[in-house]
Amino acid sequence: MRTAGTTPEPESSARSGLTSLGEVACRYQADEISPEDLPMVAAEVLAAGLDTPTLCELAGLPRNADTCDIRDAFEQALSEAGIELPDRGLARRHALRRLAARLINGEIAPADLATDDWWETEAETVEERSFVSLIPQCACCVEYTLGLDQRTWEADLRIAALALTASPPIGPGC
Repeated sequence: MRTAGTTPEPESSARSGLTSLGEVACRYQADEISPEDLPMVAAEVLAAGLDTPTLCELAGLPRNADTCDIRDAFEQALSEAGIELPDRGLARRHALRRLAARLINGEIAPADLATDDWWETEAETVEERSFVSLIPQCACCVEYTLGLDQRTWEADLRIAALALTASPPIGPGC
């Protein structure tokens, strides 16, 4: 048992690092983390207790290193840690859930959802489809397609976001 002022047990720290590296892999596949951010992420995962040779190598790369080198090192580090790079479609579906949660928590405005290609996400559940169907393809489409009924759209979007975040998790966790 851990007491105040002590460091976590190595096994617990490694598990924490492994979990965060798995989430990073999912967010990377969903284009939420860019390759130039991966060396710093690797350093954070190392600090959390997960240690593999290529993870150390990745943490030592500069942000402006060759993108291919960073990607190769990241994928090798995942392999060494026993983590599979998730399917892009599944990663985007998990990102969609995170987006819905951010909307509910007030971290983003409804109009900000039109800044990405969410409408192209391969939604598989009713909740995903309901949420995605309410996301305009671009910022100019918000005003054009909604006209004066923006309040109703925002309310419907929040209802769909709540339904999505409350629905059962999909596939392997990210």
